[in-house]
Amino acid sequence: MIDLSKVPTPCYVCEEELLERNLKILDRVQKESGAKVLLALKGFAMWSTFDLVGKYLYGVSASGLHEAMLGRETMNREVHTYSPAFREDEIEHIAKISDHLIFNSPQQIRRFLAKAKNANPKISCGIRINPEVSSAPVDLYDPCGTYSRLGTTLSNFDIQILPDLEGMHFHALCEQNVDALENVLMAFEKNFGPYIEKMRWINFGGGHHITRSDYNVDRLIEVITEFKERHKEISVYLEPGEAVGWQTGPLVASVLDIVNNGIEIAILDVSAEAHMPDTLAMPYRAEVRGAAKAGEKPYTYRLAGNTCLAGDIMGDYSFDKPLRIGDKVVFEDQIHYTMVKSTTFNGVKHPSIAIWTKKRDLKIVREFGYEDFKRRLS
Repeated sequence: MIDLSKVPTPCYVCEEELLERNLKILDRVQKESGAKVLLALKGFAMWSTFDLVGKYLYGVSASGLHEAMLGRETMNREVHTYSPAFREDEIEHIAKISDHLIFNSPQQIRRFLAKAKNANPKISCGIRINPEVSSAPVDLYDPCGTYSRLGTTLSNFDIQILPDLEGMHFHALCEQNVDALENVLMAFEKNFGPYIEKMRWINFGGGHHITRSDYNVDRLIEVITEFKERHKEISVYLEPGEAVGWQTGPLVASVLDIVNNGIEIAILDVSAEAHMPDTLAMPYRAEVRGAAKAGEKPYTYRLAGNTCLAGDIMGDYSFDKPLRIGDKVVFEDQIHYTMVKSTTFNGVKHPSIAIWTKKRDLKIVREFGYEDFKRRLS
């Protein structure tokens, strides 16, 4: 447990022991199924931990040039890069630092494949397909929803590009269990079965909530093993983001002021808009340590951010004791898909980034100030 007295606020704190717990679960999947697990940088890009992550995972999956550069520079294992549309002025650089390059459409392949292979003759190229099975629980995060731009559907697949491909990639899940993967895999094999045997690798994408307590890891291993038995000599990749950073640490805030306007409102030194954007976009209710829903405990407060946005509100929570100015408020599970989306909106102080080490020490790895805010503008 983190010693909160050592934590300056605002601060994201990744617990090293919990991160390694997740990595060991993912490594078990690798060892028992033969699959290779990549870290999806879009979900967890805290590169100060990559020495540890790289001991367990095969590399990273990137969403473009900058993530690919980060993966190559900070972990330097396999780099798999996909983008909905590559830029002509970046494709050669991306190819040089990537091991796999995944195109979104046949048109992108025809346009950029020769340039990519000229830049890196060893690169393995593939295409992202859309299995047309919509299973994500929220439309905003459904890559296979109606009119999705992500991946090529069967009707738009061009068999003339097959000789240029070594792999296929699909991504249809969002924080889901293995039963959702089984449904997607069934559709993938039904629609694209004739082409699978021509591939060297298949990437099952992300959204696998492997490290969640109720995830059926045993069944995942079986599903991967059975797939590999049906399709000999094909490598399988998975690229979870949330499963790596899941439940690995909080965002710690402090109460700056308490005002009353029909309800007690605690203004914090963090912002939902700038530092916890999914609480507004998804939306979801972040768990607060020691708190419950409004009215369930004696003292209820609306927790709000310190920006000018009227809707910068985390939600209504109740506590056993009254909140006081200076008290710390701990938002649980704010490491994955949170830091990667944070901003300096309104010029508010960006939370520091820290690691709570296995030796029970707090290691501040990054602090932010005015120059960070200024450099994002012009």
